[in-house]
Amino acid sequence: MINAEITGWGKCMPPNVLSNHDLEQIVDTTDEWITTRTGIKERRISHVDTSEMAYVAGMRALSAAGKTPEDIDLLIVATCSGDSIIPSTASIVQKKLGASGAAAMDLNSACSGFVYSMVVASNMIKGGANKTALLIGAEKLHYVTDYTDRATCILFGDGAGAVVMEATEEPHGVMATDLGNDGTIYDLLQVPKDGTMGEPGQRDPQMQAISMQGQGVFKQAVTGMAESATISMGKAGVGLEDVDLLIPHQANVRIIDATARRLGLDDSKVFVNIHSYGNTSGATIPVALTEALEQGRIQPGSTVVFAAFGAGMSWGSMVYKWGSRVDPLATPEIDLPPTDQTTMDILSANFDFFGMPEKLA
Repeated sequence: MINAEITGWGKCMPPNVLSNHDLEQIVDTTDEWITTRTGIKERRISHVDTSEMAYVAGMRALSAAGKTPEDIDLLIVATCSGDSIIPSTASIVQKKLGASGAAAMDLNSACSGFVYSMVVASNMIKGGANKTALLIGAEKLHYVTDYTDRATCILFGDGAGAVVMEATEEPHGVMATDLGNDGTIYDLLQVPKDGTMGEPGQRDPQMQAISMQGQGVFKQAVTGMAESATISMGKAGVGLEDVDLLIPHQANVRIIDATARRLGLDDSKVFVNIHSYGNTSGATIPVALTEALEQGRIQPGSTVVFAAFGAGMSWGSMVYKWGSRVDPLATPEIDLPPTDQTTMDILSANFDFFGMPEKLA
C-alpha cells in the first residue's frame, strides 16, 4: 500500500528581530506582561516578500531530501499573507525554484494551513496523482499588523518552513488525519477587508489589520486542537503512551499548555518554540518540526502528532509514524539577501499606514 512520508525539511527565519523590549518602546506593554500571557519573547520581521522566504525554506527542504526542484510534481504554499491573490504565491515560488510543470497552488486555512496542506498532499500521493510534493508554510504577518493595537501586535511574526513528502511502500508515514471548520464564528479572528469585500477603491487601515476576539479564540483553539488530535489518534489506534511528541500550532503558550492538559500529555512530550518566533501562522508547524529534528526530539520510529487551529475557525491534526532518517542528506548554501535596514526601518511603513503608535508620535 502506498503511503506518504516526510523526507526533507527546512526553515527560513528573517534576521531582523522584534523583541518584547522593542515593543515596550512602541506600545503600552512590558516584557513581563507579554511573556506571562503568551510565552513570546521575540519575533522576526521580514525585509523580503513571503515568496522569497518560501523559496529559501523550500530549497533547504529539497536539499534535506536529496531532491531538486525538477523532482517536484506538486507544490503547495500554505499562507494567509502571500505576495498576491492573483497569481498564487505558489506560482511565484515555482518560478523562483525553477520547478516548472509541477501543479502549484496556495492553501489558505490560516494557522491550520500547513496541516491542511499535509493532508491534501498525502491524499494526493496515496491516490497516485503525485509522487513528490513540496509543502511550504510562509507568512509575512507584520504587513497586516497594527502596531497601535497592543492586543495583537505582540503576537505575530514572519517566517517560513517546508517539508518534502514522497510516496513510500514502507510501513511508516501518515497514519491518520482529521480536518474541520466552524464558519459560524469566522469573525473571531480576521482581517476584515483584505479581499474583495465592499466597494472597489476603499482602503481603510482599521479594516486591513488583524482583528481578534482573544477569549473566544482561546476557547476554540484548545477545544479544536485537543478534540481533533483525539480523533486522529483514535483513527490510528494510537494511545497517549504511544505518542512521542506533540507539535502544536505555536499561537500562545497558554493555549499549548491547556491543549496538552486536555489531552493528558506530559510537558516533556510537547514541542514549544513560540518564545523565539511568536505566531507565524502557517509557518509555525514546519518550523517547529525542523527544530524538533535538529534538537533530536524526533527519532527513527517516533510517533508524532501535529495539531493546529486557525481563523475560519479551522482545525486539523495528523498522526505520523517517522521513518528511519532524521538527518538531512544535504544543506544548501542559500539564504535571504542581506539587509542594512533596522527592524524599525521595516516597520515604518506600517506606522505610516495604520497610524503612528502613541509612544513614537
